[in-house]
Amino acid sequence: MRKWFILVVVLLTTWSTFSVVLADHQGNRGKHKGHHKKQEEFKLGVEVLLDDKKELLEGKRIGLITNPTGVDQDLNSVVDLFYEDEDLELTALYGPEHGVRGSAQAGEYVEFYEDEKTGLPVYSLYGKTKKPTPDMLENIDVLVFDIQDVGTRFYTYIYTMAYAMEAAQENDIPFFVLDRPNPIGGDQVEGPVLDTDYQSFVGNYPIPLRHGMTAGELAKLFNKEFDIGAELTVVKMEGWKRGMDYDDTDMPFVAPSPNMPTVDTAYVYPGAALIEGTNVSEGRGTTKPFELIGAPFIDSEQLAEAMNEKNLPGVRFRAASFTPSFSKHAGKLSHGVQLHILDRDEFQPVNTGLHLVKTIHDMYPDDFEFRAEDANGISFFDLLIGNGWVRESINEGHSVEQMEKRWKDDLKKFNKTRKHFLLYK
Repeated sequence: MRKWFILVVVLLTTWSTFSVVLADHQGNRGKHKGHHKKQEEFKLGVEVLLDDKKELLEGKRIGLITNPTGVDQDLNSVVDLFYEDEDLELTALYGPEHGVRGSAQAGEYVEFYEDEKTGLPVYSLYGKTKKPTPDMLENIDVLVFDIQDVGTRFYTYIYTMAYAMEAAQENDIPFFVLDRPNPIGGDQVEGPVLDTDYQSFVGNYPIPLRHGMTAGELAKLFNKEFDIGAELTVVKMEGWKRGMDYDDTDMPFVAPSPNMPTVDTAYVYPGAALIEGTNVSEGRGTTKPFELIGAPFIDSEQLAEAMNEKNLPGVRFRAASFTPSFSKHAGKLSHGVQLHILDRDEFQPVNTGLHLVKTIHDMYPDDFEFRAEDANGISFFDLLIGNGWVRESINEGHSVEQMEKRWKDDLKKFNKTRKHFLLYK
């Protein structure tokens, strides 16, 4: 009897230890991947449309604005799904920055051409013509937008959407947005609201750097708050919650642009991309754009130590050296840091990015430079941050906390407006 008792105790102890280890492993996985709140079947807007609402487009000539991210969960192209569907008539394609098939680098102009696979005309909405012209819209009855956004104000696809909405309104064409997840979650909003004196194609509306909205929600906000007035229909996703990030959908991540390869890239982007407004490399030309930050004049160990001493939430900095193959400091050994996100829920990308810019500015005053001002005294950094005063504050030695206090009221006002356009809980 005593032997049986000892055996039972050993088995219970072993199971208890295994359960703790398993729970700890799952907890750590949750910290890296997000909330894991997926409770019902997840469906993209395009899947909802094709499964349940196809009649909305039947009998109409369709113009489709998309790129390589326009896929279903099985990675089938929306272009091909529409083109091969006997109930739908796809007549024209429209490409944003990087093109419909994603073959163009950042800033590269893509002219009109015919899609090799379908033979359909492809019109560029980046470069000389950001807004569809009446000629481009001649053979369509409805415009459909299906592109993956990354949750940051200066990512240009949301302005391609807005310009297309304007063109749709001006030409009496209904506009559809097939909604997709905000890959960095829909419940956190950060950074200064754009000052309209600094409007550009990397910031066309007064929204914060991290807006916490889906493309469909932004379309509704743009349409009403900024008087576009298009005949707008948003086809919502099913099974997506605001606290989810992209990994919680279990859907493969398709790079929305050549320098946005992973979900972690999207997370660091709202802050790390501010480095683009300086003479420091933001990691373009490496395998870790926006996660690698550096320049030939930086001491890697020194910068990593300075950044880690700040104990910024959810992130650690590793001393790193790299040689960009193109863009800033191409072919030159550069030194700096790699950002490693430890907890996506805690990580604050805008705060982190500003600390990086300010720290490099303060540590290397003889070498660090903001991008040159134009004839109006505006630097590219100003266009990215959405105002002129943050750059002045950095030059004058103000703290990041002081800057955050200054934009706090505008952020509160935006959040009050934002809540009226949210489609998901």
